[in-house]
Amino acid sequence: MIHATAADRPRIEAFLAQHAERAMFPLSNLRRHGMDGGHEYAVQFWYAEASDQITDVMTLTDGGMALPFLPSGDFAAAVDVITGRSLTGMAGPLADVRGVERLGYATCPRSFDHNEPHFLLHLSDLVIPAGVGVLRPLADASPDVIKGWITDYDTNTLNAPLERAVIEAERAYGHYLSSGSHKVLMDGDTPLSMTGFNAQMPDIVQLGGVYTPQELRGRGFARRAVALHLAEVAALGVTRATLFSASDMAARAYRAVGFERIGEWSLILFDGPQQRHHPS
Repeated sequence: MIHATAADRPRIEAFLAQHAERAMFPLSNLRRHGMDGGHEYAVQFWYAEASDQITDVMTLTDGGMALPFLPSGDFAAAVDVITGRSLTGMAGPLADVRGVERLGYATCPRSFDHNEPHFLLHLSDLVIPAGVGVLRPLADASPDVIKGWITDYDTNTLNAPLERAVIEAERAYGHYLSSGSHKVLMDGDTPLSMTGFNAQMPDIVQLGGVYTPQELRGRGFARRAVALHLAEVAALGVTRATLFSASDMAARAYRAVGFERIGEWSLILFDGPQQRHHPS
């Protein structure tokens, strides 16, 4: 694979944009943080081509996340370019992540390893459920409540140690506020559910950080929050939304507002930075 330079950026963006629902992290990170480094989400790219057309892209963030998008299935070429580099995890379409993993990362210790159904919604098909609550800016809810929700998600869904989750909640809350990526469904002064985007492009968004506290689950709050949030961005020109579902309950909520399954997604978080373990 070829290590991309700034001159290759337009071709890489155009290729990934053709498959945006499966490449939102590389696209959004590139748009927000570029290729020059200086941020944990800044990206480097390697690409393969045939007949002068890009066929595969391997993305590595400065923070060590590998984001493979390899439609050709040449996993060995992708592994070659990241061999010797420390990875903190991998995320991408299931076939791509597992293809890279089995060629040198299968025995690396990890704190999280999960396959999830992948969904897509054309916002022209969005269904907004009736129910309690209006969508408001995240700052309208108690910071302590929202930070507690983020901490609970990280510890119970991503298996993060509590001490690290508390620190991450402070960082994430600040980012959510500054970027305006997350909103909260509220009934009066009572927060019911949080909705947000973890990657955004002008015409497509990727949902992430959707959370309802345990005692309020099963009442339709998450689906209403998500639908109202998507209606807001649809009015701004966004036409599609994508997401991954961490549970059957969440999947039912997403289907209820119009999402349809398009595949599977994998997320691996290593237990500390890892380098390739050569198969014996």
